[in-house]
Formats: sequence, C-alpha cells, structure tokens
Amino acid sequence: MSALTALTLRAAVDGLRARDFTAEEITRAHIEAIEKARSLNAFVLETPEWALAMARASDERLARGEGGPLEGAPLGIKDLFCTRGVRSTAGSRILGDFTPTYESTVTANLWRDGAVMLGKLNMDEFAMGSSNETSAYGPVINPWRSTASNRPLSPGGSSGGSAAAVAADLVLAATATDTGGSIRQPASLTGSVGVKPTYGRCSRWGIVAFASSLDQAGPLAKTVDDAALLLKSMSGHDPKDSTSLPVETPDFPALVGKSVKGLRIGIPKEYRVAGMPAEIETLWSLGIDWLREAGCKVSEVSLPHTKYALPAYYIIAPAEASSNLARYDGMRYGARVEADTLADVYQLTRSAGFGDEVKRRVLIGTYVLSAGYYDAYYLKALKVRRRIADDFDRAFETVDALLTPTAPSAAFGLGENSADPIAMYLNDIFTVTVNLAGLPAISVPGGLDSQGLPLGLQLIGRALDEGALFSLAGALEKAAGFTLKPERWW
Repeated sequence: MSALTALTLRAAVDGLRARDFTAEEITRAHIEAIEKARSLNAFVLETPEWALAMARASDERLARGEGGPLEGAPLGIKDLFCTRGVRSTAGSRILGDFTPTYESTVTANLWRDGAVMLGKLNMDEFAMGSSNETSAYGPVINPWRSTASNRPLSPGGSSGGSAAAVAADLVLAATATDTGGSIRQPASLTGSVGVKPTYGRCSRWGIVAFASSLDQAGPLAKTVDDAALLLKSMSGHDPKDSTSLPVETPDFPALVGKSVKGLRIGIPKEYRVAGMPAEIETLWSLGIDWLREAGCKVSEVSLPHTKYALPAYYIIAPAEASSNLARYDGMRYGARVEADTLADVYQLTRSAGFGDEVKRRVLIGTYVLSAGYYDAYYLKALKVRRRIADDFDRAFETVDALLTPTAPSAAFGLGENSADPIAMYLNDIFTVTVNLAGLPAISVPGGLDSQGLPLGLQLIGRALDEGALFSLAGALEKAAGFTLKPERWW
C-alpha cells in the first residue's frame, strides 16, 4: 500500500497545496490500490482514465496557485449519484447502461472544488438494504475480519461500497446517501466516520430517488475533520431541488476541535433495547464518560415514540419507493425486455430488472397506498412520524445533542440475515428516527468488540446544527483515539 493512500483527506489536500506530491501521483496510487482490492467488490465502475484527466487538470491549477478546497483529492462516488458521461445504475439491472447527460448537484459541487472521481461505488439496489447484498453487482465485502473467523463480513448498507472503500484506503473519502441509516450504519461497521446532514442541507437533484422525504446525501470519511471538509463542499442551496434549504453553509471544519464545555447531552432511555450486546452498552457508557470529561453535562431524556419508528419507516419508505420506481418501465430509458403488448413490456422489464428486495418494498408500498388501506397504514404512519419529531423537539428544549449507539451489532456475516427481512430491518433501529424527523446525525468509531470489529457511537443534533455535532464528534474521536485499520488480507 502506498503511503499516499493512507493519508487523510485533510493531509492530502494540504500536501497537494504544498506540492509535496502531485494530484496525478496520488490518483495513480489510489488506482493501483483499487486494482489490488477488487476482491472487496467496492466499485461497480472504475474510471482510471477519467480520474487521471481530472488529476492533470488539478495539477495545472495548483501550479498556477489556484484550485479549490478539494483540489486534486481522489474520491469515490456512490452509484446513486448521476454523473454526466459516466454510467449510473443505482446498483440495479433495470437501469442497464444508463449514462446521464447531466451531473447531480452534489457531485457538481465536488468537481467545482477540484475533487477527482476514481469511479462509482457499489451499493444496495436503489439504496434498499442494510448489508449491501441486494446489489445487482454482488455484495461488497467488509475489509475488516473477525479474529474468531475468516468468514466474509458485511460492510453494512446501503452505502457499503463507500464505507469499504474508505476503510480499505481505496479513496480519500466518498459520497453516500442516508434514507434510514445508510451512511451511519456502514460507518459503524467499518470504523469510519459518517454524517447524515439535516434534510435539505445537500441537494437531492440528480440523486436516484428511493424515498424522497427521507433521502439525504452525506460524506463517509476517515476522520471527523475529513467528513466536515467534504460536507462543506457537498452542501449548498439548489433551486433545482424544491426541498433544498436556502441557508448558508457554515465552515464545518473550523468547528471540529472547538470546546464542548457546557454542552448538554441527552441519553435516550428508549434506546436501551433488549438483546443489545453488552459490548455496545459498555461503549455507550464510555462515550458518556468521554463527553463528561470534555465538560459536557449529561442527563437522561425520553423519546417515547421510538418503538413505533421502525414500523412507521417501513410503511413510509416503501410507499414513496413504489411511487418513485413507477418510472422504470422499459419505455424511456434503461433496460427493456421486448414483448408483444405494452403491459407485457412493463411486467417483464420490471420482473427482470428489479431484485427481490426492491420488489418486496414496491409491493408493500403499493399495498399501504391502496384504497381501503391508505388511512389504516400510510396516514397513521405519517401521524407517528409527527409524534417522533415532536419527541425530539421536546428533548432539545433541555439538551443540545443526543448520544446513542449507531448500530445494534458489529459487522455480521454475509448471508447471515438475508433470509429474514425483519432481522435485517432491525439493523436500522437506532438510525431511522433521525430520518423521520429530518435531523442531522454523525457516527464516530469508538472501539472494537471482543472479535476485533469496530463499533460506532451516534450523535444526533438539532436541525441545521451540524456544527455542534462536529465539535462533539471531534471530542469523542480524540477521547476514543481510534486509529486502527483493518489488517490487509485482500
């Protein structure tokens, strides 16, 4: 492994600006690392020539003393983001070789700031999954291995390719999306930092939709500072997205390392769920101690509607998915199965193009929106969503942020939960509430379990208060001192 691939995003950007190495050199180092790590299946499309052309353009700008805040930094892009001239599939067969003629706003912001694209990262199909096993391109393998077994582990989902690529030093950082925990859970399972921003902080324009009222783009990175640096470039108001918030983007990196003395931290009592491993309870207690030592005031809070969050989420998200995925019919773009009648084209194209999990969610969503069931299921779920948001509003009257575990377990084996959808959905138990309420949250690696696998802590903040989360996450990161990387086996 090249020393260049082991750099943090911050160190790489500073080194490029100081001309310690060139953008082409660090890009070539990452391309070589990706080629050697294909067994991880983190990428669905590598774009080495594209990356080198972007790197050379960055070197020209740097030589002139110009360049943006990410100038020359090689990144990975989750395949949910449309990239102009580069195939974008959302991890599904139904899009075929779809090559957008436009660029998502988030990736356009990154190219504006000088970033380099190494390729498109693997993901659960249409972001529907918690293990990256529903991808049409096969599962991603977590670079971490248990000390008790050599079985392949899941990196989490749906942003499993992004998380695995960051953990294995294949990219300096990566874009990801979070609909019910798809940034934070993979971050926890791979020892990375993942941020789900406030809904509307990052534009959704050009991101393939799963559940429009829940989806939000965010960064996966090696450190809290790196995540802040990347989120700053990803954010910004976009008139093309009606849900984009017309607010200024704070200087997130400047808030990392800021004192957290006097901040009030809430511990939700409802997050102590039955059957949670003792090691996660222990880490949670350690996190509380670390924040106390940093000068925070800690108290217990109640979020009484938490127990209804998962069922409400798995009504609302499939309902929106069934609506959003209706556009994939084989008629306008993407894959198409020829047949004698229009109805047969629709049916055969969707049967061949969608995977089992996507079909399951489309069926659920169509059912809960159907006549006779809309009021009983979908409307009731929306009312529960409002109650969950109210719970957070009341909690934030007395505290500034909440501390919880990120996931109910460390990385699990590939195939371990694939036959039981409910067991898989329970991976999102600590994360879905944040999406339902539109709040920001961050996952920070806190330590290892008894089998040498990473565990994460989650901080949840008020809407648009990512700044406090970055300060608190920086304090947690410093206290935990987590600098471990997976032992190279690939």
